Amino acid sequence: MSVDLSLIERSACEVVDLLREQAVSPHDLLDTLAAQVARVESQVNALPTLCFERAHAHADALLKKPVSERGLLCGLPVPIKDLTDVAGVRTTRGSLVYRDRIPDTSDAGVSLLEARGGVVYAKSNTPEFGSGGHTYNGVFGITRNPWDLSRSAGGSSGGAAAALASRTAWVAQGSDLAGSLRTPSAFCGVVGLRPSPGRVSYGPSANPYDTLGIHGPMARNVTDTALLLDAMCGEVDGAPLSLREPATSFLDHARKAQRPARVAFSEGLGIATVEPEILAICRRTMDRLTSEGIGVDESDIDLSGAKQAFHALRGIAYATNYDEVLAQHRDVLNPNVIWNIEFGLQLDNQAMRTAQRTRSALFYKLNALLQRYDVLICPASIVLPFPVEMRDIRDAVGQHFETYIDWLAITYSLTLTGMPVIAIPCGMSASGLPVAIQIVGKPRGEAALLSAARAIEEIIGTWASGKPQAS
Repeated sequence: MSVDLSLIERSACEVVDLLREQAVSPHDLLDTLAAQVARVESQVNALPTLCFERAHAHADALLKKPVSERGLLCGLPVPIKDLTDVAGVRTTRGSLVYRDRIPDTSDAGVSLLEARGGVVYAKSNTPEFGSGGHTYNGVFGITRNPWDLSRSAGGSSGGAAAALASRTAWVAQGSDLAGSLRTPSAFCGVVGLRPSPGRVSYGPSANPYDTLGIHGPMARNVTDTALLLDAMCGEVDGAPLSLREPATSFLDHARKAQRPARVAFSEGLGIATVEPEILAICRRTMDRLTSEGIGVDESDIDLSGAKQAFHALRGIAYATNYDEVLAQHRDVLNPNVIWNIEFGLQLDNQAMRTAQRTRSALFYKLNALLQRYDVLICPASIVLPFPVEMRDIRDAVGQHFETYIDWLAITYSLTLTGMPVIAIPCGMSASGLPVAIQIVGKPRGEAALLSAARAIEEIIGTWASGKPQAS
């Protein structure tokens, strides 16, 4: 057993360089992660299912190959969200319905990651079927925020974000529908990228043409996020929307940071009201951009029509994926999941027509804005991480939310547009909790977005005071 806890503070890119130089082996990394998991996981509950034996076997197979043939990640360990199948590993989808399920085959996205040198060692926690912005379920319980263990890690990729913040992962795979990569990144002080639909392939799926729910990368900084995106993207058989790999890697674009010339800033996209402390931190970030010569203009963009459209389209997705589960297992499902499925089942044609038209209008509105600006920036969450005892947010900043997801409008309104969006940390609250911005890029514009995000990250610099409680 070879444990070097100093490695957990290194970036993923640095660790991959060490792997290529054979200064460390995948086994060293797995042993180090196992030691860190033993230190912090009982407090955080980010990675409830571990598969280190399988990971070591995969590492053995990689090490039989020349270094040049070990793939882009070259043996870097990667946790997979518990919504996504990994062959031979318990995959519950956060649901009592599937608490004992062990799939025989891996999701296509997992197979691609492993073919590119990723080593799967754990499943990260998620709410049931990924529903909601707080990670808890009846199988594994609550995931806690490493910065304050009494607070939520966000959701639904909360386990992935908490693993990154507590140093039990260098990078992490996740997914995003209403903000499931971006909200936990904001809560835990890490980076999460929602790519364009088709950029990251997965499947098989009950709804392979879905453009709302996507998979994407998370990491502790922008360049590491770009590294994992490179390992996740590309055409996959059986994924009808999958896009080809770019000629130039996303990591190369991130490393060639290009400052945006003009930035549009919105307080709440016309659909959300943000806690004053969060807004003040985001505005200070805009002031820093201005001081570095970047033009920042106030935007009056209004995405308020997104609410009804998103509920309708999300409802159809839930009904498509889970109507049979509801019919057979209603007694063990989370009430929020039941509501989601039933809402989708009762939608009529008029609601769907209206939703599609609204979605189109929102895309064209945002696309027109992005013809005048390099990126759009807004807060990544309207609230700070909330107490773990709360199941969701129903009242905040003088607003009452009719459903358990409407506090996520600042993220799900952007989901509808299909634009790539990255969340990066930009400061801390007076109580020591992370705050983040969302940066929105042009259609299929991940390369330019990552380049701009890296430049902004460099300007922001050290945003954290202190370290997470569990790290």
